Amino acid sequence: MNAPATGSDDLIYAVDDGIAKITFNRPQARNAMTFAMYDQMASICEAINADRSIKALILTGAGDKAFASGTDISQFRAFKTAQDALDYEARIDRVLGTLELCRVPVIAAIAGACTGGGAGIAACCDIRIGTETTRIGFPIARTLGNCLSMSNISRVVSLIGPARTKDLIFKARLAEAPEALALGLLNEIVPDVETLQTRALETAKLVASHAPITLEVTKEAVRRIRRTLTRDEGEDLILRAYMSEDFREGMDAFLNKRTPNWKGK
Repeated sequence: MNAPATGSDDLIYAVDDGIAKITFNRPQARNAMTFAMYDQMASICEAINADRSIKALILTGAGDKAFASGTDISQFRAFKTAQDALDYEARIDRVLGTLELCRVPVIAAIAGACTGGGAGIAACCDIRIGTETTRIGFPIARTLGNCLSMSNISRVVSLIGPARTKDLIFKARLAEAPEALALGLLNEIVPDVETLQTRALETAKLVASHAPITLEVTKEAVRRIRRTLTRDEGEDLILRAYMSEDFREGMDAFLNKRTPNWKGK
């Protein structure tokens, strides 16, 4: 089945010969995710689950600067109450949970920066291919002073272990491509963006040619092995971060391009 490209201007969806592709299309904003983009991605995954003609899904970002740089910070301006913070993290958990539960193999083609929520999206994917300029991490301790969702913490710890997770987040650093490959954040590195798109399609076609039930069962078995923190287990942590003065300071500093003055409260 072939389908023309659809979706909003910010997120493009197309299907060609059983291979689905989502492109985050905000290169001017380093493909930062709006709430509408998150929701649209989840809806596409649900539609793929109902369409057995689709055999694999590729996620990628427009341009060569970023795969996705996380949630568009301007959307946090509306946060006023504790419920706003809880609703946001619940939304992220729902969207990324839907991506993780997508029945087909999901391949992330990652060029440039893959940070924050973008790195969370990549962690949900089954295969991650990068370029020599790919950088992955969660620099929130330097930028916003918020926290990852409980599901994202669980995924990253499962991928690289607790010590390396804390190293990345505490130091607010991005893992360059060779380190990301060694850590397991990437499965493969190719030289450039053109090769990246070719390799992602080759990989998608390869896995699409294999027994779909074997892939589905294996994917679900691996997911079940990993324990995911529940929202209840992490609600106090979410509120501690998002209701802090530091989060307000971090957001204002980020939007006004200045260095934050952390208070620890």
